[in-house]
Amino acid sequence: MIWIRRFAVAFLGLVFALGLAADWVAPAPYARQFRAEPNAPPSREFPLGLDGLGRDRFSRLLQGTRISLLLAPAAALIAISVALLIGGSAGFLGGWWDHAAMRVTDLFLSLPWLFLFLTARAMLPLNVAPSASIVITFAMMGLLGWASSARVIRSAVPELLSSEFALYARACGCAEPRIWRRHLLPHLRVLLTAQFWILIPVFILGEASLGLLGLGVAEPLPSWGNLIRELESVPALAEYWVLAPVLLLAAVMICFQLVKTGRGVQTF
Repeated sequence: MIWIRRFAVAFLGLVFALGLAADWVAPAPYARQFRAEPNAPPSREFPLGLDGLGRDRFSRLLQGTRISLLLAPAAALIAISVALLIGGSAGFLGGWWDHAAMRVTDLFLSLPWLFLFLTARAMLPLNVAPSASIVITFAMMGLLGWASSARVIRSAVPELLSSEFALYARACGCAEPRIWRRHLLPHLRVLLTAQFWILIPVFILGEASLGLLGLGVAEPLPSWGNLIRELESVPALAEYWVLAPVLLLAAVMICFQLVKTGRGVQTF
């Protein structure tokens, strides 16, 4: 199974590289319209053809890949930071703060994450600039997707506090902030990294779901969500090449799962 995991890592690396190099690899700008050839089939110049507005599907797929794959880790970083603040402080301080923080966490966990994203996004302004829609979409997911990681972190902190190295640090007169910074955080690094990799595919799928409903990244900026949404106007399997965003999204999700399984990462 090692070779399967290596293949998954290589595939993800290739997709990330293509997303980063979208400006150089894409045959045309993502918003450029070839109005004389709307819905043109694949050709040497346009490998995935043109959409209904005459825009190159391949260029838009590359640009959408860059947006989805680069900003999902940014949202995951926000979520991990919030989870560390809430879950870490709850386990470290205990008492009433621990009780209150965990009740709020349980409230977030009791709500289906997708419906939570949809509700929160629907309450925000919908008619915003495309660049602002990117910030709103991924910042919202980062600020709402911390609950599961916070509970995992909270469970780990008391165990670390009762470990021998923490007790020895207290016996030597170390202040609590120093114990947290120099002794607990380094031991939480592996856990935080695992949670970070778990959240990335969750947020990629979350953006795709929001975009599918018209609540994600706004046109003309492409993302996997609004690219998949275009399938609503295409007859089923009449133009098989338009399924490229769906196939790429599925392949990336499978590869993330293979990488997590190979690393022994649990989703808790």
